Amino acid sequence: MRPEAMGETPALPSRREEDWRWADLSWAERLADTPAPANDPLPDVAAFRLASNAPLTFLAAGRPVAGANHAPRPDPTAPPHPLADLATAHASAGLDLAVGPGQDAGVHEFLHLGSAGAAHSVNRIVLGPAARLVVVEVLAGTGHDHWLNHRLDVDLGDGAELVRVLVVPNGQGLVSERTFARVGPRARLVALTLVASPAAVRAEVRAQLVGAEADAVADGVLLGHGAGAVDVLTRIEHLVSQARSRQTFRLMAAGRAQVSVAAGVSVARHAQKTDAAQSLKALVLDRTAAANLKPELEIRADDVTCAHGCAVGEPDPWARFYLASRGIPPADADRLLLRAFVADALTHLPAQLAPAVEARLDTWLDLSRPAAP
Repeated sequence: MRPEAMGETPALPSRREEDWRWADLSWAERLADTPAPANDPLPDVAAFRLASNAPLTFLAAGRPVAGANHAPRPDPTAPPHPLADLATAHASAGLDLAVGPGQDAGVHEFLHLGSAGAAHSVNRIVLGPAARLVVVEVLAGTGHDHWLNHRLDVDLGDGAELVRVLVVPNGQGLVSERTFARVGPRARLVALTLVASPAAVRAEVRAQLVGAEADAVADGVLLGHGAGAVDVLTRIEHLVSQARSRQTFRLMAAGRAQVSVAAGVSVARHAQKTDAAQSLKALVLDRTAAANLKPELEIRADDVTCAHGCAVGEPDPWARFYLASRGIPPADADRLLLRAFVADALTHLPAQLAPAVEARLDTWLDLSRPAAP
């Protein structure tokens, strides 16, 4: 039985647990019993939106403003998770979005804003056979003392495709998010995580490949600056044969920030013909910053193709010197080099979102430009 079913508040995880060793949940501990005020003024949402022409579902401090349901229904088959179960226990709103067989629902944007206290939300997306959907979710805090906690459950039918872009922009406090997806036969999940924050961020992508030829992609561009702690964890489970997964993360740590990724793949004993790969790379832009990379492979089958690679380093001063010798101003040279570094993690970005993401990325990279030697 789940904790919320017994009327108890799920306990927050500890850094002593391996999956939470790099997470900063101090804001959650401080604000767990502080609900967001009900009468906070609404901010200008245009400043936070990424897909400005897409239909918008807006939740402020966990409450619906436009288009949200009042009774979120989480996936009952999702494995227990402390923050996701906490969201279920306390969420006042959420969205159930279902796309029928063969339908292309285009782009939809969810905007979750937290201003003060703790705000929880739950969304569920169900795609029928051969359905298509692109979802942009923006999780942002407009106040200093806030905790925005979000749960997303996804179920993809035969041949369905979901592209989900999570954006955590510049802010304060804590943003925590957990996505759990069940990917059916020939279905495809693309989960792209874009973070640029001096605050605390914890994001998870957990996917179960339960159908033959299922495909999961988990990519991310993570920028920590100031004194932020950005922590991303992925767990992709290959439960059937002939499934494929790819994970590509590019990290940048500036100031006194710590940016971390623990990317996991598990292959069940009967999941033969699995094809899985990971690529994790980090740039430490200041000597006071830190980056942590942890690729994990747990393979029980014997007929698989699995690979991983990771690297941590500093910006190449010779590359900057070369660009300077060609007359490129230092600020433009730094942006060019950083854009080239993160490019591999953006290969699955939908074309209709590329201009907005690239514009925001340029702004983010200005926050992290390394100082000239």
